[in-house]
Amino acid sequence: MTQTERPGTLGELVASGYTHRSVKAEIRDNLLDRLRSGEPAFPGIVGFDDTVLPELESALLAGHDLVLLGERGQGKTRLMRTLGQLLDEWSPAVAGCEIHDDPTTPVCTRCLRLKADLGDELPVVWRHRSERYTEKLATPDTSVGDLVGDVDPVKVAQGRTLGDPETVHYGLVPRANRGVFGLNELPDLAERIQVAMFNVLEERDIQIRGYSLRLPLDVLLVATANPEDYTNRGRIITPLKDRFGAEIRTHYQEEVSDEVRLIQQEAETVADVPEHLVEVLARFTRGLRESSAVDQRSGVSARFSIAAAESVSASALRRAARAGEAEAVARICDVPTVVPTLLGKVEFEMGEEGRERDVLDHLLRLATAETFRARLAGLDLSGFTERFAEGDVVETGELVPASDLLAQIGATPGLSKVLDRLGHGDDAGPGQVAAAVEFVLEGLHLTRRLDKDTVAGRTVYGA
Repeated sequence: MTQTERPGTLGELVASGYTHRSVKAEIRDNLLDRLRSGEPAFPGIVGFDDTVLPELESALLAGHDLVLLGERGQGKTRLMRTLGQLLDEWSPAVAGCEIHDDPTTPVCTRCLRLKADLGDELPVVWRHRSERYTEKLATPDTSVGDLVGDVDPVKVAQGRTLGDPETVHYGLVPRANRGVFGLNELPDLAERIQVAMFNVLEERDIQIRGYSLRLPLDVLLVATANPEDYTNRGRIITPLKDRFGAEIRTHYQEEVSDEVRLIQQEAETVADVPEHLVEVLARFTRGLRESSAVDQRSGVSARFSIAAAESVSASALRRAARAGEAEAVARICDVPTVVPTLLGKVEFEMGEEGRERDVLDHLLRLATAETFRARLAGLDLSGFTERFAEGDVVETGELVPASDLLAQIGATPGLSKVLDRLGHGDDAGPGQVAAAVEFVLEGLHLTRRLDKDTVAGRTVYGA
C-alpha cells in the first residue's frame, strides 16, 4: 500500500484485515517465503551458505534468541544486521508510543488508556523495517538504565508520583519492542548488567527499580561475542547463556573464491584492482590465518584484506597522479608498499618480536607465487624468459607509469594468452596489460626463472 492508502486509525486497520503477529512469527513467515522463492535470505553474506546459514535459519524458524560466536572480522555484525530485512516492510504502531505498541494489542499503560478512550479512532502510524532494528555496542560503562530503563526525574518534577508507571524512561530494549535488538560484544557487558537481561530473555518482560511493572516485550534479541572474550575481557554469565535459544559459530571464508568475492564486495577502491591482485591479497590473508607466527586466538579480520585492497588502489591512484596516467590500475608493485600500514592489524606471537615485517613479506611472496601458479599454470611463458636470456632488463616500480613498462617489454609472444587467463580480453587498456606483464615477471622471479634486484624503490627484472 502507498502511504495514503495505509490505515490511519485502529478501526481502518482492523477493517483492512490486519492481524497481529509476533516479531518471531513475522520473521519466520518472511524467511519461509524467501526460502521457497530462492531469494537470498541474507544478502551480502559470503561463504556461509553451507555452514552458518543453515544453523541460523533453523534458529530463526524455531523462534530462538541467539548468540553469534566467532573471532573478529568474521561478519557477525553484518549477519546480525541482515535480520532486520526479514521483517515486514511496513508495520503499524500506536502514534506517539515510546515502545511502538501494536494498535490491536497494546501493552503499555498509555496506549491501553488511549485505546479505551478513543476506541476505533486510536491513531496509527507506520514504521519501515529499517526503523525496527536497534543495535548497541556493549561497553563496560553501559548501565541498566541504558538497556532497560529508569525513573525519569523530569516526569516526576512535572507532578507525576513515583508510583505512576508513566514516570519511567524506557531503555533501548523496550524501545526495540516489535523489532530486532542487536547487542554487539556481549561479554564486555558487566556481569551485574547481564543479570538485568534475564527477564527480557525468559519472561519477556522488564523490571525497573521497585516498580511492579509487567511489560511483555515482543523482540528478537541477537548478541555477538568473541570466544577469546570469555577469558580476556569478560564472559557471558552462565544463566544468561542458558536463556539464549541458539549459539551459532561463525568462521572465516574457507575458499579463496569466497575471500575474493568478499573483498570485491566490501572494498571501496579508488582505482582498478585486477582480480588476480585481489586473489593475491586473499591468499595473503589466508596465509596469515594459518601462520604459526600469528596469534590465531585473535584471528586475522576480513577487514585486513579489505583495507589492503583499498590501500593498493590508493597506491595506483598516487602513481597515476604523479606520472600523468589517464587510468589508475594497480600492479603487483603496489602490494608491498602497503604492508607497513597493515602491520597494526595483525597480532603476532610473543617470540616473533622484531620479525613482523619479515613474516608479512614472506607470506606475501608465497601468496603471489600461489596465485601465479593457479592462474597461469601450463601456459607457455618462454616468450618472456627468452628476452632475458639475451641479457635484456625491465625496470619497474611504484612510480613507473604503465607506458614506460610496456615500452620496455615490447611485443612479447604469449602475452595475449596471459591476458585471457587473467580475465582481460582484446579491450584491455595499457594499465591492465602492464599489470599482467608485471605479474608474470614477479611470478617468474618467485618460481626462480628470472633474477630480480630492488634498489631505491625501483625493481629491475633480469638484473
